[in-house]
This record gives sequence, C-alpha cells and structure tokens, in this order.
Amino acid sequence: MSECVYQGSFNPIHNAHIEVAKYAHEKFRFEKIVFIPAFKPPHKNLKDFDMDNAMHRLNMVELAVSDYPYFDVSAIEYTRNKPSYTYDTIVQIYDIIKPKEKINFIIGTDAFIKIETWHNAEELKKLVNFILFVRENNFDESPFLKLKQKGYNYDLMNMPFIDISSSEIREKIRQNKDICGILPVKVAEYIKKNNVYKI
Repeated sequence: MSECVYQGSFNPIHNAHIEVAKYAHEKFRFEKIVFIPAFKPPHKNLKDFDMDNAMHRLNMVELAVSDYPYFDVSAIEYTRNKPSYTYDTIVQIYDIIKPKEKINFIIGTDAFIKIETWHNAEELKKLVNFILFVRENNFDESPFLKLKQKGYNYDLMNMPFIDISSSEIREKIRQNKDICGILPVKVAEYIKKNNVYKI
C-alpha cells in the first residue's frame, strides 16, 4: 500500500482539512493518511516564529484525527530546528520507512500552482505523486496540465470546493464570533480552553 502524507501549517486544522483527507482515503484506498504539521513554515517570517503556536498546532491536529483509525500524525518536522521544507521532510520519510512506491502528497491547487518556486522542487517531483484538491471556484485545469508535462505528476480529487480559511477562523476567534461547524469539536474545545489565537 502506497504512503500518503498531508503536510500543512494547520493553523488551526479545520473541518475542510478532515474532509479532504477522508475523500482521499476513500477515493485512493490509502491504508493510512499521515498529517504532518509544519514546525517552521518556510513561507512565514521566521523572526515571528512562535513555539507555543507550533505546539498548539500539533496538539490540535492530534485531537482532530484521534477518532479516525486511518489517520495518523507525525511530528517529524519538530525534530529539525529549521524551516520545514517539504523536500527535506519527504527525503527523511524515505530514509525511515523506505517505501516501495512513490509517496503520495495531498496539496491544494492554490499551493500546487506555485510548486516550481518550492525548495528543491525539481528533486521533490521525482519523489512524490501529488494528490490535488481544488481550492477555488470555477477551476481550470489547464495550468496544472502544463505542470504535469514538466514531470509534476498528480491525481485530481473531484470533490466539491469547501471554502474554509484558517486565517478567517483565527480572525473570528479574536472577535469572539461563532466557529461552530467549521472546526472539529475537540479542536474548538482546545482553543477555548487554552485561549489560542486571542490577542
């Protein structure tokens, strides 16, 4: 059974993340989908790195997936005190588990369209098969087909677009607005209990 990973900031993890992973599990019959929270997201300003936030994000992912036997969480990026480049993580996973097939990597179309700007992208594309989920309305696959021609192999999940934004959730929490229905219950309880995202 091929491996499938789902890397992201998960700041916070929300119901759309879970639905994407459930859809991938059902569509591709992955035995396990491993969530990998980014310890130090490279696209963020590292001067603003917040260790408390990093630990909260990991804890929330663990809570969110705890009810799903086919989900798992890896803190692999928390063992490296440097920017969480996907290429480095994938190489480390290969070293640890030595998969027989390419690792599958779940990614949104909004991130994938910028894949050529990623660290060691030319090497990364040799190591993973991308599993795309749509992050926009009126999706046009044409630009992505051009990436496929360049060797960025992918499979497209034809699931409906779910418009949930982690940044909008954080803003709602700061403004004490209702977040019911957009976060896993355990995550919402954790945020309230630990006063996460409050200024």
